[in-house]
Amino acid sequence: MGSRLPSSAAVIRFCQKLNRVKTLEDDLMETSFKRCLSTLDLTLLGVGGMVGSGLYVLTGTVAKEIAGPAVVISFLIAGIASLLAALCYAEFGARVPKTGSAYMFTYVSVGELWAFLIGWNVVLEYMIGGAAVARAWSGYLDSIFDHKIKNFTESHIGTWNVQFLAHYPDFLAAGILLFATAFISFGVRVSSWLNHIFAAISMGIIIFILIFGFILANPKNWSAEHGGFAPFGFSGIMSGTATCFYAFVGFDVIAASSEEAKNPQKAVPIATAVSLGLATGAYILVSVVLTLMVPWNTLVPDSALSDAFYRRGYSWAGFIVAAGSICAMNTVLLSNLFSLPRIVYAMAEDGLFFQFFAKVNPTTKVPVIGIVVFGILMAILALIFDLEALVQFLSIGTLLAYTFVAASIIVLRFQQEKTEPSNGAEQEQSPQPRDPGVSVERIAGEEMKEYESFSDKLQLVETQKKAKERRETGHLKAAFEPYLKFLSDCYPGEVVTIAVVTMMFSAICLCSVLVFGSNQLHLPKWSFYLLLVIFLIGFLVSLFLIWVHEQQKKTTTFQVPLVPLIPSLSILLNIYLMLKLNYMTWVRFTVWLTLGLFVYFGYGIWHSKENLRGPKSHGVTARYVVFPNSSLEETVQQIQPNLQDTMGRAEITDEEIHKR
Repeated sequence: MGSRLPSSAAVIRFCQKLNRVKTLEDDLMETSFKRCLSTLDLTLLGVGGMVGSGLYVLTGTVAKEIAGPAVVISFLIAGIASLLAALCYAEFGARVPKTGSAYMFTYVSVGELWAFLIGWNVVLEYMIGGAAVARAWSGYLDSIFDHKIKNFTESHIGTWNVQFLAHYPDFLAAGILLFATAFISFGVRVSSWLNHIFAAISMGIIIFILIFGFILANPKNWSAEHGGFAPFGFSGIMSGTATCFYAFVGFDVIAASSEEAKNPQKAVPIATAVSLGLATGAYILVSVVLTLMVPWNTLVPDSALSDAFYRRGYSWAGFIVAAGSICAMNTVLLSNLFSLPRIVYAMAEDGLFFQFFAKVNPTTKVPVIGIVVFGILMAILALIFDLEALVQFLSIGTLLAYTFVAASIIVLRFQQEKTEPSNGAEQEQSPQPRDPGVSVERIAGEEMKEYESFSDKLQLVETQKKAKERRETGHLKAAFEPYLKFLSDCYPGEVVTIAVVTMMFSAICLCSVLVFGSNQLHLPKWSFYLLLVIFLIGFLVSLFLIWVHEQQKKTTTFQVPLVPLIPSLSILLNIYLMLKLNYMTWVRFTVWLTLGLFVYFGYGIWHSKENLRGPKSHGVTARYVVFPNSSLEETVQQIQPNLQDTMGRAEITDEEIHKR
């Protein structure tokens, strides 16, 4: 019975498979896509992904039901919180200009299984997001024509009374998705110009709303007569922030498009910063105008802006605003249909998803199969499903992706860069992987160094000592070694990786106590504060242990400032917002995650290109081990390879090695 159990070595190899990272090509700019997007193109894609239906629906909903006029502060805080995640995306998009967004970033730094699960959830996020926007687009257009489309469908086709299904089939929503899918299939230039047109019209109407809205503004609507500026207090502002945060989730389309950017190293960070700034400014200013035009407690959440103009006697202005909302929703639809097939392409290209999704049309240079298949799936969702019960899926998928990208930034920044040596000289400067059959021991607390050639490697003795002095990436900083000497024996980056995991665990526990401690868990006050202090200390200690290690040197591409502080704050905020979601969201998320694990273990793990790559054999026939001693020079001894033949172990000279 015991013989059937897997050996510890087999378990270790299996875990290594799950956590293997993606090997990047030497030329990151090489691609089967067409690099044709400028900084302006990426900026407008980002603006289109963020400034959509949320501007016309979310502002009124949050102001009426959650925060009052203080929705302005909610959008400001949400914009700053989104900036933490956006900075992490910008660094990855500049350093790894490959399509795939959060999936790709997690794959190159954390591991394969985690990358697949992130990609799997982002796929669902885009599918539901696109279908939800299509239904909102359909409803808004139908309201302009006094719901004639809805009445015609119900009377001539019929209605459904099934839970989770829509009351009636929405052919208009499905039709707009299929129409947009056709345009996206023509190539990135066509979809980019279409996005430019809708984004330009949308921004023009936003400017019209701001100018005309400030003319009609009445400061009395913020007075105590109507409840004041913050009628729901600080808790209302923070609850509004949690809702407003999801208005900014579209900026990741910029990172997903980095493989089609002309100069991603500069374009991605600039486009991310500019688009997020424009979106935050638009949300804040429109919220100011809306709550000054009419009293916040009289707003109509579903069509707050157009209704505000109607009530002030300018019906023609309300019609213009309604047209602007439709254009803005079109940009969000294009953003979802643009990003989704590219993430599926990246997963298929790596072998983790079905291979036919990795095919790129030679003429249009886009993954047409992925665009068509997932465009049709989005249309089916919009046609038959009641998406209100599934909308919170958008939140959990996005927040999980943000959390892993922030963690990936920390891991990547503190790990030594992987370089592919092109000649023997370069190989001397980089650590070589060891054959599994050769064991290395530690002597007197020092690590034995293993070399393939005595004549070539002996000169590295002094280089190794200099490297130890200059503190390479992932090593403990020299100033802290006298106090944290017990960490000096760890491999470079090992302590940082453990600290990141500990930090995420502490953040989950800390946020769980904050969210559930008083109400659901009914903790006594002393235990509530004690647990807060314990987990906060764990979070801060983990942050400190990361900080005392050397980071990678400054690169020519954009880097997130104040690492590890900014990514750590992003992790904490994202986990807090995830725990604020409804429990049914977690149930649906668990079901979708389980389905994803079946796909990964049934297909992805076996067809992964990293799995097919396998361990590289270096063909080494003799090894040398450098033993440290007290003298200035190090003693070098040869270790003979294991030769299994009937003649026993034979001595191999250097001349014989060079002949081989």
